[in-house]
Amino acid sequence: MTVDTANHENASRDRIEQSILSAAEQVFAQYGYRGASLQAIADQAGLPKANILYYMGSKQALYVRLLNRMMRRWNAVLEDITPESDPGQVLSDFIRTKMVLGQRYPEGSKLFAAEILAGAPFLSDYLSGELKEWVASRAMIIRQWSIQGKMDNVDPRWLIFLIWSATQHYTEYSAQVNGILGSEALSEMDLESICQFLEQVILKGCGIQPPNISSS
Repeated sequence: MTVDTANHENASRDRIEQSILSAAEQVFAQYGYRGASLQAIADQAGLPKANILYYMGSKQALYVRLLNRMMRRWNAVLEDITPESDPGQVLSDFIRTKMVLGQRYPEGSKLFAAEILAGAPFLSDYLSGELKEWVASRAMIIRQWSIQGKMDNVDPRWLIFLIWSATQHYTEYSAQVNGILGSEALSEMDLESICQFLEQVILKGCGIQPPNISSS
């Protein structure tokens, strides 16, 4: 097999897997884990059911992979932070990335929330293993920022939880938000206003001047 052929096959596999994941996100969000079927996912993706099993292995493996993908999307902005990073810019980017992804992939966000509310039956190992280690490693860097005087001495775990929950509210409780605002969906102006509000409350609460808001 030539390098070009291998690259073409890898690209083709990636496209099929992304198609399956996108279809599964919609089906799981609509019917839940128990109500969703591999046949429904295959129909949504426009593929034979056998392809779903070939690329994903099982319904549970597909479901867990989908949830893991959602978490990695949310947290990617914190992957490359270092003690030398600017905490204001990092936390601002984290807030804004979470808001954008929540609006762009609402089915995935709601699916993750449903899994957690159900007691995380399929994610318990991930939450207590890989994600716990990830949070601990990010917390070490945030504590370094406090030691360096870049921000107040706050518990990094509560800070990460706060940003997760505050930004997800606008996706999981979109019906409540839109009902109160009298709109069908948040506008770009609404999203910018929300991001600035969260930056002001969260960053200033950590002793940081938000980078997108001029000091008065």
